Amino acid sequence: MNLPNSRPSSLFPQTHAPISDCKFIISLYFVKNQVMSGPQCCENPPTLSSSSGHVGSVLELGGFNTYVSGPSTSKHAILLVSDVYGYEAPNLRKLADKVAAVGYYVVVPDFLHGDPYNPENTEKPLSIWIQSHRTDKGFEDAKQVVAALKDKGISAIGAAGFCWGAKVVTELAKSDNIQAAVLLHPSLVKVDDFKEVKAPIAILAAEIDKISPPELIKQFEEILSSKPEVDSVVKIFPSAKHGWTVRYNIEDKEAVQRAEEAHRDMLDWLTKHVK
Repeated sequence: MNLPNSRPSSLFPQTHAPISDCKFIISLYFVKNQVMSGPQCCENPPTLSSSSGHVGSVLELGGFNTYVSGPSTSKHAILLVSDVYGYEAPNLRKLADKVAAVGYYVVVPDFLHGDPYNPENTEKPLSIWIQSHRTDKGFEDAKQVVAALKDKGISAIGAAGFCWGAKVVTELAKSDNIQAAVLLHPSLVKVDDFKEVKAPIAILAAEIDKISPPELIKQFEEILSSKPEVDSVVKIFPSAKHGWTVRYNIEDKEAVQRAEEAHRDMLDWLTKHVK
């Protein structure tokens, strides 16, 4: 079903659902007009492990420890930018392996410099942690990795960002750094960001998301719809919660299915444009 005032897309159906009522008060932290939400942003933290992933390995790329999966001879690369829990999250590495299986060279750098957010560390709550892990620094770091990939002979690069990482990818999409972008349950992204986007961009959002609620996602879509020169698509997943694509319970069949649907949509978008 195509959304009103939206360009059609044959890649995946676009589904909107009503906005859920807020059931708890969100704590907000403002840093230079950036907003990071505490409770929902950090729900369902993963158990981090340096051995997460079944196919790839960790090596140095662009000055960062990076989980790498897929053929190193490929000329096409996908950069995955993590949420606040970092590059060791098991579901993120599994997704990297899934994308690599179709032939991409997939890289997941440690843009958090060995210091992912730890909700059990009461001495460093999110409002303190984010001060030393700003997305503008993440963007500068990402440009180093993009440059390193191009130095390896990569000719086309796509990027997907999750929560915190979505803002980093949005910044990359404002230039010629990448050929396609995917934002999954974005955080810190503002409406004005999309006025500057140049790369084809897909937004995969959750119905139950107090950080980027459907009403805000609709504003993103309206801006993109006014830019016919930029291929774009927006999809809101009914019943999905913020973080559902990488912080799902692998024992929950419905949660796994929702995540896998988003993974397919992400990969469809990337394969359309990164070639």
